[in-house]
Amino acid sequence: MNVRRYTVVTALLLSASIAVAHADDVTMASGNVHFSTPSNWVGIMQVDGDPEVRVFQVPDPSPSASSTLARVTVTVKQVADLQQFNDYVSNAVSKAKNLKDYQPGTRPTSDQNSFIYTASESGTPYTYVERYWFRNGHAIQLRCARPSASQAGQAWANTFDKGCNAIAVTLNT
Repeated sequence: MNVRRYTVVTALLLSASIAVAHADDVTMASGNVHFSTPSNWVGIMQVDGDPEVRVFQVPDPSPSASSTLARVTVTVKQVADLQQFNDYVSNAVSKAKNLKDYQPGTRPTSDQNSFIYTASESGTPYTYVERYWFRNGHAIQLRCARPSASQAGQAWANTFDKGCNAIAVTLNT
């Protein structure tokens, strides 16, 4: 094999492996809600109906992951109007406030439908980010939950947050 052909074959294989790392597409609510997840996220639950729910485990490579579950949940519920949407959000926020060791975080001033808080799950502190949208007769909730501290370190937490934010950007359009 000459060097030129080897370089071309290597470049093609590299391109193919990069293409495989693309996000996985998800469609909900009869096509009204669409987003993509990183390909390494694992779908662990799907509920069809109303509400419709998709839950993805975000792999944590650390030993602490054996007792925790980092996850991203998208829930879509049919609502008739803005009042029902506001009721849906209020109910969800009320449930969050009842979690063990609930502590509110600082909400982004630019987004009244985003909530950040911490709470405990089985004695482990978790950080939650919840975002809500009202679109085409649907209340959409994005809930990202990860251990507040992982042995994987801050780089893993940043990657988790980046993936969560990427879904939020897609759901916001």
